[in-house]
Amino acid sequence: MKKKLVSLLLCSALVATTFAGCGKSDKNDTQGATDTKDTAKTDDAIANLIASTDKPVDLTLWCSETKEYQTVMAELVEDFKKQYPDVTFNITIGAESEANCRDDVLKDPEAAADVFVFPDDQLYDLVNANALQSLDTSYTYDPHEANAEQTVAAATMNGKLYAYPLTASNGYFLFYNKKYLSEEDVKSWDSILKVAEENKKTVGMEVSGAWYLYGFFAGAGLEMKSEDGIKNTCNWNATDTEITGAQVATAIAQICKSPAMKNCVNEDAQSFAKDGEMIADVNGTWATNAFKEAYGDDYAAAKLPTFTVDGKQIQMGSFAGYKFMGVNSYSKNAGWAMLLAEFLTSETSQTKIALATGEGPSNLVAASSDSIASAPALHALSEQAEFADLQRVGDNYWNSAATLGQTLADGSYDDIQKALDLAVEGITQ
Repeated sequence: MKKKLVSLLLCSALVATTFAGCGKSDKNDTQGATDTKDTAKTDDAIANLIASTDKPVDLTLWCSETKEYQTVMAELVEDFKKQYPDVTFNITIGAESEANCRDDVLKDPEAAADVFVFPDDQLYDLVNANALQSLDTSYTYDPHEANAEQTVAAATMNGKLYAYPLTASNGYFLFYNKKYLSEEDVKSWDSILKVAEENKKTVGMEVSGAWYLYGFFAGAGLEMKSEDGIKNTCNWNATDTEITGAQVATAIAQICKSPAMKNCVNEDAQSFAKDGEMIADVNGTWATNAFKEAYGDDYAAAKLPTFTVDGKQIQMGSFAGYKFMGVNSYSKNAGWAMLLAEFLTSETSQTKIALATGEGPSNLVAASSDSIASAPALHALSEQAEFADLQRVGDNYWNSAATLGQTLADGSYDDIQKALDLAVEGITQ
């Protein structure tokens, strides 16, 4: 499954005047252009947009409900307003769970935000519902050139770019406390749990979360994927593979039998870590600040550990993912919505967002800066990337896989093969 990942924009008569002379710029940000010709094109396009604006611009931005995201986005919106002092903006920032963004947009696209942040696996549905403005031109920088190739590919459908890459860190890895666990300890589940048991501490992972459960089966070479974002294929119940589904499920159940193991969600894991109880947890970059606070000078991160299957050590896989910023195709101020989205995903903005939230930028220059590239969580995510797959699944995956994870976590199965067969039947329905 390893994959190497990379319009109709306001071409109506009304907006043709606004975009007169609009062309792509080689700039990575709204400052520091060096190409005079491209700068002139950019200035013309923005000047045309300003000239065609004769009343206050109302825009709504949806982004993560976390304090870190809300704070940094508010600061960036103020920076954006200062960039264009001749225009009056009314920009409202809404708290929107990224996991629910697609569903909330599709309830009523015309009433949804002009600009919104969403995870890459929601792209198919948003594009198919004509809810995303395709990015056929740009004002201040070219998203194709500024961002990592795989993020651009993931934001592209049918040859068109439909969203601005924002982060390249929507995956998971292991946070741990160096006071108890060494770099050698965190290489395997066996040693992690052994240390935790000896110290009467706990280790966390949302085994009952379909997103995380995937890592065990993928690591063992079993498949769960979708080619169209609707229909899934899955062989987690395979009996004729080198490592069978039942062997993987048994290994998961064995891990969960440890008195040190906690099947818990993100918020609970953070709380347990801050209380001094939990010394390691499988989680993502969004939890970075919480684990930094919990572990202090002993804060560390690593790729996911191996787990024992039939006497062999198997490296866990994972989902890799990205966050995008989309522009609503129903926006009444589409030109300004695009310019705002470009500003919020520029090199400078991505750097500020990364430093505030701990998430990794998709922008190549921002991602390579010392302050970001040296971050333990992002280094761990980079190490895990070799074993990660782009998340492309149909909706039937989530509930069935979560039910399987819960069954394995609490041991409520009579026949592990039957549990797998039932899960695969639901996943591929």
